[in-house]
Amino acid sequence: MFDTLKEILVNKLKVTPEQVTPEATRDDVELDSLAVVELSLVLDKEFDIAISDDELLEAPTIGDMARLMEERSAKV
Repeated sequence: MFDTLKEILVNKLKVTPEQVTPEATRDDVELDSLAVVELSLVLDKEFDIAISDDELLEAPTIGDMARLMEERSAKV
């Protein structure tokens, strides 16, 4: 799921691929709150994974976001 998240961040939100690591924080990859809202919409629309932007904002690292995606996709 991390690879999927990385692909979204790089292709849709224009994050530099080298910046995206499981340990990276939102600040490290320059994800502002607007980008997090966009990420939430992409996950819902393209992957049918419902995670609110608030939940994504609470995830301290990119790896935590990926784990959240795994948990939600498993529930479907």
